[in-house]
Amino acid sequence: MGIKIGGQIEKVNGKEMNYSEFEQRYLAKNQPVVLSGLMDDWRACKDWVTKQGQPNLHFFSTHFGISKVQVADCDTRDFTDQKRVEMSVSDFVKHWLENSTQENSDGANNEANGMSVLYLKDWHFVKEYPEYLAYRTPQIFCDDWLNLYLDSYHMHTEPDTYQKDNEISCSDYRFVYMGAKGSWTPLHADVFRSYSWSANVCGKKKWLFLPPPQHHLVFDRNLKNCIYNIFDDVSETNFPGFKKAIWLECTQEQNEIIFVPSGWYHQVHNLEDTISINHNWFNSYNLSWVWDLLLRDYNEAKEYIEDIRDICDDFESLCQRNLAANTGMNFYDFFTFISRFALVNVVQLFHLHRDNENSMWNSSSAAQHLVLNLVSIRKIAIKMKTVGVSAADCGSFMDLKETLDDPKFLKFCAGLCQTYGMIHKQTKWSCDMKKALMVDFGGYGSSISTPEDLVKFIDYAAQKLGGTCSEKNILLSKFDDG
Repeated sequence: MGIKIGGQIEKVNGKEMNYSEFEQRYLAKNQPVVLSGLMDDWRACKDWVTKQGQPNLHFFSTHFGISKVQVADCDTRDFTDQKRVEMSVSDFVKHWLENSTQENSDGANNEANGMSVLYLKDWHFVKEYPEYLAYRTPQIFCDDWLNLYLDSYHMHTEPDTYQKDNEISCSDYRFVYMGAKGSWTPLHADVFRSYSWSANVCGKKKWLFLPPPQHHLVFDRNLKNCIYNIFDDVSETNFPGFKKAIWLECTQEQNEIIFVPSGWYHQVHNLEDTISINHNWFNSYNLSWVWDLLLRDYNEAKEYIEDIRDICDDFESLCQRNLAANTGMNFYDFFTFISRFALVNVVQLFHLHRDNENSMWNSSSAAQHLVLNLVSIRKIAIKMKTVGVSAADCGSFMDLKETLDDPKFLKFCAGLCQTYGMIHKQTKWSCDMKKALMVDFGGYGSSISTPEDLVKFIDYAAQKLGGTCSEKNILLSKFDDG
């Protein structure tokens, strides 16, 4: 069964686009785009590519050869993904070169010569080699809550869900991918329904995209199982809607970056030997997607083990543990995440107010950005409260004073200062927490432990800021609209 191509992904010059334009044209509309001109000064584009434009495999073997990485066997399915094995970068390069030599000598394809096509995926290169500085994240992708958070905190802290070597718990979502021509990734939507961006350091990729309104067309009748490979002979009986799907296609060239919006299913094929750098990320714009996915997965996990409710001592805790194992976070993790982001955004707002005595400080792009973040967090907290998420489900207790004294939070806040300072072209972003917040919040309770507490905290911040501003308070109006 062939697929229907309904259009191409737009390509634009990234050098001619600032954050605000990207935000309005693609981020807010959740639309994909390919950007050029953003990789010119990357070290990776020099070190990792030969003069002939091919992957410099010798460089990887000599500089990073001892690293242990996850490698997918593109010819072997393992449930909804490809079978993965762990090997050193040196062994991966050796396999790649042997496979390439075999093909060049007798013209046989991989299937005929018995050698699998391997694809190095999800290599946490930045965490492993922080001093190397292979690239700089383009400004338009810098508002990255996921990786900013994981630079300071683990996603999981409970003993049952946190393990030192658990990648979901302790690492980031900045990856290097390397694969020979013919390597590919099955149909999927990204983890947490996050955004992603993927930069081709060398090589060429073919992308097939399906917009969110058509997602049901690639699932079976029960909306449980998704198609693995859209180029397979897909059963019309099992997937009756598949032939109605209309795909967007894109060929990504070397030195181009593709933006993958939240919740778009996609399948990717390497048309040439390829190296790419990839980030998963989310922020206030797609926070609602993350919560909706988390709630859906929670309900599915709960339904799956419903038959043991009567014999389980703490059924809800078991549901939360399963949710964390399957999705990457549970209600506790997510609530802790948004609570810390609420606090750090409030801190920055109070700094902006203190550093800018002008009554129009609240109309700055930085202030507007921070308020929209808080509006988004407030909406999610209300959703959590509305669906009956209790204090026991969250299990969170954030003491304001203790948090502001925590070196991890100081690092977290400094990261947000740096990020938003770069986005909004501001250099003076202080991180003196107590001066900015504790004086102004002296009359507020000391902790946040429920979604209701979080809403009250954000509303209190809005009132405090409103009391210091003009009658036409742009910030408070946005809180009210939210």
